[in-house]
Amino acid sequence: MSALATLPVKGRAPKTGYSRAAFGPAWTDDVDVALGHNGCDTRNDILRRDLAAERLKPGTHGCVVLAGVLADPYTARSITFTRGRDTSSRVQIDHVVALGDAWVKGAQQLTAAQRATLANDPLNLLAVDGPTNSAKRDADAASWLPPNKAFRCAYVARQVAVKQRYRLWVTASEAAQIARILAGCATAR
Repeated sequence: MSALATLPVKGRAPKTGYSRAAFGPAWTDDVDVALGHNGCDTRNDILRRDLAAERLKPGTHGCVVLAGVLADPYTARSITFTRGRDTSSRVQIDHVVALGDAWVKGAQQLTAAQRATLANDPLNLLAVDGPTNSAKRDADAASWLPPNKAFRCAYVARQVAVKQRYRLWVTASEAAQIARILAGCATAR
């Protein structure tokens, strides 16, 4: 049985009560997943994981990333990251399963701790091109896919893995789109 087949297919729940705050403090280290409780905030953990040639701020126990180069999975472009008010937004940390999408597909039924874990789980996070991430907003796979077609297989597979881990569901149109992409992945090998 495919991982996608294990996900329930339902309609969206109302977005009533949704806020970013429902998923806990942004980039908390106080979560029980990979990289949690390591003394570094989640944003810097993901930058360290996803950037190459990263330069770390001295005196931060290797936590604060000052600069690096991102091989952006969403656009297939190389992006230079430099920390700063006018430059940090060029590289953003994307929730692969957007928090707004998660909310209307089961996350409102999770505990506050489970939602904070979902929001800070490295499985659900990728460093990506800032403007592309902003354009995605809270879209699911039926509404948005990375412009880099070569990354779409990995992208939807990751969405399925996250939704499985947190017992979230997919809509019928989302399931159909994911199945279509995954079928193409199998033939591309």
